[in-house]
Amino acid sequence: MNDNDPISVAIADRYVQARSIPARNVVRFAFDAGTNTTMTVGVFNPLKAQADAIGADAGLQAWLITWTRPYRVDCMSIGTAFAVGYDAGFCSTPCNATTSLRSYDDEGVTDGGAAHRLWDRLRVRPTMMLATTPNDAGVAFATIARGLASDDTFPTGEGYFYRTTDSARSVRFSEFRFNTLPQWADGGLSLTYVDSSMGGPQALVDAGSVLFYFQGLASVPSIDTNQYLPGAVADHLTSYGGQVPTSGQMSILRWLEAGATASYGTVVEPCNYTSKFPNTTVLLSHYYRGEPIIEAYWKSVSMPGEGLFIGEPLARPWGGHQTGWSASTRTLTLTTTMMKPGLRYAIDSAPTRTGPWTRVQTNLTVMRHQRATLTVTGAMEAFYRLRRE
Repeated sequence: MNDNDPISVAIADRYVQARSIPARNVVRFAFDAGTNTTMTVGVFNPLKAQADAIGADAGLQAWLITWTRPYRVDCMSIGTAFAVGYDAGFCSTPCNATTSLRSYDDEGVTDGGAAHRLWDRLRVRPTMMLATTPNDAGVAFATIARGLASDDTFPTGEGYFYRTTDSARSVRFSEFRFNTLPQWADGGLSLTYVDSSMGGPQALVDAGSVLFYFQGLASVPSIDTNQYLPGAVADHLTSYGGQVPTSGQMSILRWLEAGATASYGTVVEPCNYTSKFPNTTVLLSHYYRGEPIIEAYWKSVSMPGEGLFIGEPLARPWGGHQTGWSASTRTLTLTTTMMKPGLRYAIDSAPTRTGPWTRVQTNLTVMRHQRATLTVTGAMEAFYRLRRE
C-alpha cells in the first residue's frame, strides 16, 4: 500500500481483513504519486528492494498493489516490474517482441503445493492491482466481495469469445475458435464463439451469468448491461486498456466497474502480438483446475512486460474438492476438477500428514476437462493425496 494515498490504505485494510492476510505480509510505502501515471526507475528500485526484503522474510509468492496510479515504471507495467524487477527487455522499442517468462503455461512440479510457488521455483511473483476509480474505493471493495463470493462455487455460467470487424484487435480469434472452444466441446464449461467479422452485433448485450468474456475492440459497448458471475474474467485486446483509471481507449477498469472480478490490458503500445495478451486456452485450463485467478491469468501471458493484471487475486471458483467416506466398506471418494486431460496422476496414502507416502493408484487420467470422481477401496490410512506423476 501507499501510506500517502488514503484510498490505497483503505483498500489494503479491507483486503487484509477479508483474506486474513498476516500483518508481516503487508508492505507499506510512502511516496507522492499525485496524478502521475509513470514511476521512474530511480524511485521504483528502492521500493522493490524494500518489498523483496519483506517477501523473502515471509516466503511470499505474489503481490497485490492497492493503488491505481502510477501503473507504469518507465516502459513496463508496474505489476510486471514488481513481479520480476525492472528490465528494459520487457519493453517494446516499439512494436517488437519482448522477454518471455518461463511461468507461461507452467504445470509446476508433482510435489504437493510446490506447483503453485512460482517465486520459489521460477523467481516470478505474480502481481495484480486492485484498481478503483479516483477518490473512491467502492469499485475495489465490490471486487473484493465478488472474489470471496466466487470461492469453491463451481460456477456454470457462459463464456463468450468475440471476433469483431476490427481485424487488428481480433487476432486472437483463431485461438478462440480452433483451440479454446474445442478443448471444452465435451463439457466442463459452456462457451460460445461469435464471429461478427463480416458485420452484425459486435458486443454482448443484456446477457446473464457471464463467466468469461473476451473481445477485440478499442472500446467495448454495453458491458454494463450484462450480469457477471463472481469470479468472472473479461478483457479486450487493444493498445492502452491497461491505463487506469482512464485511457484514450477503454480502460480495463471499466470491466471491474461492470462486475468482472479480473481483467488485463497493456499500459504502453504493444502492437497486437498475441503473446502479449492472455491465451484463453491456457487461462481457462489453469483456472478451471483450481488455481487462483492471479496464477491462472499470469500463466496465460507469455510476454507480460507491458501488461497489467487487475482484480481480486485470490478468487478461486474451482479451488475446492469434495470427499466422501463409507466406514462400512472403507471406500474413499474424491471429486475434483484439478486433473488435466493427457496428464497422468497418482493417489498416495500415509499414516501421517508428512508421510511416509505409499502409492495406492497410478496412471489415473481423464479424457476431457471435467469434475471427476475418483474412488479408493479398502482405504485404511489416515491421509490420502492426489498428485501429478
